[in-house]
Amino acid sequence: MKILRFVLIPATLCLLAGFCQAGWIRQSSGTSKTLSSVHFPVNAQTGYAVGDSGTCVKTTDGGATWTSYSTGTVNHLYGVHFPGNLQTGYAVGLNGTIVKTTDGGVSWVPQTSGTPYYLLSVHFPVDANTGYASSNNGLVVKTTNGGANWALLTTSTPNWLGAIYFPGNTQTGYAAGGNGTIIKTTNGGANWVTQNSNVANAIYGIHFPVDPNTGYAVAPIGSVVKTTDGGVDWLWGTSGGGGCSVHFPVDAQTGYTAGYSGIIQKTTDGGTTWVRQSSGTTITLRSVYFPVDAQTGYAVGDSGTILKTTDGGVGVQETAEVRGQRLEVRLKATPNPFTYFTNLPGHEAERFALYDISGRKVGVYKGDRIGEGLSAGVYFLKAENENSKPFRIVKVR
Repeated sequence: MKILRFVLIPATLCLLAGFCQAGWIRQSSGTSKTLSSVHFPVNAQTGYAVGDSGTCVKTTDGGATWTSYSTGTVNHLYGVHFPGNLQTGYAVGLNGTIVKTTDGGVSWVPQTSGTPYYLLSVHFPVDANTGYASSNNGLVVKTTNGGANWALLTTSTPNWLGAIYFPGNTQTGYAAGGNGTIIKTTNGGANWVTQNSNVANAIYGIHFPVDPNTGYAVAPIGSVVKTTDGGVDWLWGTSGGGGCSVHFPVDAQTGYTAGYSGIIQKTTDGGTTWVRQSSGTTITLRSVYFPVDAQTGYAVGDSGTILKTTDGGVGVQETAEVRGQRLEVRLKATPNPFTYFTNLPGHEAERFALYDISGRKVGVYKGDRIGEGLSAGVYFLKAENENSKPFRIVKVR
């Protein structure tokens, strides 16, 4: 942890300020293989990620360390799910691969899926007995006995299905994939109905955070679409949000997407707007998951990448000492770090003085376009009121 301190005096801003950099922090996964899916079944401490060449890594200490386990296959694993406990889980992948563990990933047993096609996503909505996996030819496979048998289910599409999700029960579920496909079942997969997603590109992720009515689907190229009526209508948000994976951890308001070029975006208004966060990487991120709340989450992707946040991806929390009084300052600039300019939600019309790292005043900005036109660097921001508390912002280019 890097410690600095600052004090604001009439003529000079001195470096006497302290901060701890948070946001998204890269973890050591112990593998260079692509990681396609991550899941933490019970808490933010114990989780699993799977990927290329049958890779499976597990953490029991919140990602401080990751241990590799053999899954008994060299096929790419695209999806992993542990339905409500730390011991019993399933992973699916290339050539119809399904493997199951009942000892927390120490050993995995192959199961017969009944299909040679790629299985791209797996979900057990209630318990470890009834689950579904989607494939690259429009088929879904289902088990009701913990994978002892898997039945092939014909759907209403020939398109590949990269995501499947049953929100809270085994009867009503959704699958999504190629050419903007979204399909829905209300009878446990016996019948599927194609919905109009309003998306022309492939959909990679789908999530219904609370009930079967309100859900989100994400495409890597484009934005996130949302339904509040069980898929009768899927509507676009106003900006941003595209990605390979989408997850709303607690409610239908706060959620995240992760995708190409290391892009992570967050919404706090139910998908109306999305704010890009600094992930610290340009590597493709293929899965994002927040286990218990909207603060602590993980994203995984190519080259063994695993990222973690404990502050909702916000980035910087500062402790400042101003005129001898110690006080906590939580940075409110969004986004931060930023590329072109940042803003202070709720303070757009106010004026703020900006100082560089030497204490030189570099300008005064309104709260809606702070830092515009400046070169990359570390700056300190305060309201023009001399009694206000300064805080740190970072322009990255």
